Amino acid sequence: MTSRMDAKSCGRVLWSLSFLFALRVLGQAVQRWAPQDFLPAFGAFQGSTLPYWLLLSVQLVILAAMASASWRVQSGRLLLGGRAGKALAWAGGVYMAVALARVLVGLTLPAAPDWFRTWIPAMFHIVLAAFVLTLALHHRREGRLTHREATI
Repeated sequence: MTSRMDAKSCGRVLWSLSFLFALRVLGQAVQRWAPQDFLPAFGAFQGSTLPYWLLLSVQLVILAAMASASWRVQSGRLLLGGRAGKALAWAGGVYMAVALARVLVGLTLPAAPDWFRTWIPAMFHIVLAAFVLTLALHHRREGRLTHREATI
Protein backbone atom coordinates (compact mmCIF):
# COMPACT_ATOMS: atom_id res chain seq x y z
CA MET A 1 0.00 0.00 0.00
CA THR A 2 2.77 2.46 0.89
CA SER A 3 4.68 1.86 -2.36
CA ARG A 4 1.47 2.49 -4.32
CA MET A 5 0.99 5.81 -2.53
CA ASP A 6 4.60 6.74 -3.27
CA ALA A 7 4.09 5.99 -6.97
CA LYS A 8 0.97 8.16 -7.04
CA SER A 9 2.74 11.01 -5.25
CA CYS A 10 5.71 10.71 -7.57
CA GLY A 11 3.31 10.68 -10.52
CA ARG A 12 1.75 13.94 -9.31
CA VAL A 13 5.18 15.58 -9.12
CA LEU A 14 6.04 14.33 -12.60
CA TRP A 15 2.72 15.61 -13.97
CA SER A 16 3.36 19.00 -12.35
CA LEU A 17 6.80 19.28 -13.93
CA SER A 18 5.33 18.19 -17.28
CA PHE A 19 2.65 20.87 -16.98
CA LEU A 20 5.29 23.55 -16.28
CA PHE A 21 7.26 22.48 -19.35
CA ALA A 22 4.06 22.46 -21.45
CA LEU A 23 3.39 26.06 -20.35
CA ARG A 24 6.84 27.05 -21.59
CA VAL A 25 6.28 25.36 -24.96
CA LEU A 26 2.83 26.91 -25.27
CA GLY A 27 4.06 30.36 -24.24
CA GLN A 28 6.71 30.39 -26.94
CA ALA A 29 4.27 29.08 -29.57
CA VAL A 30 1.78 31.82 -28.68
CA GLN A 31 4.49 34.46 -28.98
CA ARG A 32 5.50 33.05 -32.36
CA TRP A 33 2.05 32.98 -33.98
CA ALA A 34 -0.20 35.28 -31.90
CA PRO A 35 1.97 37.52 -29.70
CA GLN A 36 0.50 38.69 -26.41
CA ASP A 37 1.64 41.70 -24.38
CA PHE A 38 1.43 39.85 -21.05
CA LEU A 39 4.02 37.23 -22.13
CA PRO A 40 7.77 37.73 -22.57
CA ALA A 41 8.92 38.35 -26.14
CA PHE A 42 9.49 35.35 -28.40
CA GLY A 43 13.28 35.77 -28.17
CA ALA A 44 13.17 35.48 -24.37
CA PHE A 45 12.06 31.86 -24.79
CA GLN A 46 14.87 31.04 -27.21
CA GLY A 47 18.12 29.98 -25.57
CA SER A 48 19.80 28.47 -28.62
CA THR A 49 20.32 29.06 -32.30
CA LEU A 50 18.12 26.13 -33.29
CA PRO A 51 15.49 27.01 -35.85
CA TYR A 52 12.13 27.25 -34.11
CA TRP A 53 10.54 24.42 -36.12
CA LEU A 54 13.27 22.05 -34.89
CA LEU A 55 13.13 23.32 -31.31
CA LEU A 56 9.35 22.93 -31.22
CA SER A 57 9.59 19.40 -32.66
CA VAL A 58 12.12 18.37 -30.02
CA GLN A 59 10.06 19.99 -27.26
CA LEU A 60 6.94 18.12 -28.36
CA VAL A 61 8.83 14.80 -28.33
CA ILE A 62 10.16 15.61 -24.84
CA LEU A 63 6.68 16.57 -23.67
CA ALA A 64 5.23 13.31 -25.03
CA ALA A 65 7.95 11.32 -23.24
CA MET A 66 7.28 13.23 -20.01
CA ALA A 67 3.53 12.60 -20.25
CA SER A 68 4.09 8.91 -20.98
CA ALA A 69 6.47 8.47 -18.05
CA SER A 70 4.16 10.44 -15.72
CA TRP A 71 1.17 8.31 -16.67
CA ARG A 72 3.13 5.06 -16.36
CA VAL A 73 4.47 6.01 -12.91
CA GLN A 74 1.10 7.16 -11.60
CA SER A 75 -0.71 4.09 -12.93
CA GLY A 76 1.99 1.70 -11.67
CA ARG A 77 2.82 0.51 -15.18
CA LEU A 78 6.45 1.63 -15.27
CA LEU A 79 8.89 -1.27 -15.16
CA LEU A 80 11.27 -0.52 -12.33
CA GLY A 81 14.96 -1.14 -12.30
CA GLY A 82 17.84 -0.27 -10.06
CA ARG A 83 20.16 0.20 -13.04
CA ALA A 84 17.72 2.55 -14.73
CA GLY A 85 17.37 4.48 -11.49
CA LYS A 86 21.12 4.74 -11.10
CA ALA A 87 21.62 5.87 -14.72
CA LEU A 88 18.81 8.42 -14.41
CA ALA A 89 20.24 9.69 -11.12
CA TRP A 90 23.66 10.26 -12.67
CA ALA A 91 22.26 11.83 -15.83
CA GLY A 92 19.82 13.99 -13.85
CA GLY A 93 22.53 15.05 -11.40
CA VAL A 94 24.90 16.12 -14.16
CA TYR A 95 22.06 17.84 -16.03
CA MET A 96 20.99 19.71 -12.87
CA ALA A 97 24.58 20.75 -12.11
CA VAL A 98 25.06 22.14 -15.62
CA ALA A 99 21.66 23.91 -15.53
CA LEU A 100 22.43 25.49 -12.15
CA ALA A 101 25.94 26.47 -13.28
CA ARG A 102 24.38 28.17 -16.32
CA VAL A 103 22.13 30.24 -14.05
CA LEU A 104 24.99 31.02 -11.67
CA VAL A 105 27.22 32.25 -14.49
CA GLY A 106 24.35 34.37 -15.83
CA LEU A 107 23.82 35.92 -12.41
CA THR A 108 27.44 36.59 -11.53
CA LEU A 109 29.02 37.62 -14.84
CA PRO A 110 27.31 40.65 -16.39
CA ALA A 111 29.31 40.20 -19.62
CA ALA A 112 28.33 36.53 -19.96
CA PRO A 113 27.15 35.48 -23.43
CA ASP A 114 23.39 35.59 -24.06
CA TRP A 115 23.07 31.81 -23.63
CA PHE A 116 23.80 32.25 -19.90
CA ARG A 117 21.36 35.13 -19.53
CA THR A 118 18.25 33.70 -21.20
CA TRP A 119 16.26 32.98 -18.07
CA ILE A 120 13.24 31.15 -19.40
CA PRO A 121 15.19 28.34 -21.12
CA ALA A 122 17.63 28.17 -18.19
CA MET A 123 14.83 27.72 -15.66
CA PHE A 124 13.12 25.10 -17.76
CA HIS A 125 16.32 23.09 -18.02
CA ILE A 126 16.13 22.98 -14.22
CA VAL A 127 12.52 21.75 -14.54
CA LEU A 128 13.61 19.01 -16.97
CA ALA A 129 16.51 18.00 -14.71
CA ALA A 130 14.10 17.83 -11.75
CA PHE A 131 11.86 15.55 -13.83
CA VAL A 132 14.77 13.18 -14.54
CA LEU A 133 15.82 13.19 -10.87
CA THR A 134 12.24 12.53 -9.71
CA LEU A 135 11.98 9.63 -12.13
CA ALA A 136 15.31 8.32 -10.82
CA LEU A 137 14.07 8.56 -7.25
CA HIS A 138 10.96 6.61 -8.18
CA HIS A 139 13.02 3.86 -9.82
CA ARG A 140 15.41 3.66 -6.88
CA ARG A 141 12.81 3.80 -4.09
CA GLU A 142 10.23 1.57 -5.74
CA GLY A 143 12.91 -0.84 -6.96
CA ARG A 144 14.21 -1.27 -3.39
CA LEU A 145 10.69 -1.82 -2.07
CA THR A 146 9.95 -4.38 -4.79
CA HIS A 147 13.27 -6.14 -4.13
CA ARG A 148 12.62 -6.24 -0.36
CA GLU A 149 9.10 -7.51 -0.89
CA ALA A 150 10.44 -10.27 -3.17
CA THR A 151 12.98 -11.40 -0.56
CA ILE A 152 10.52 -11.55 2.35
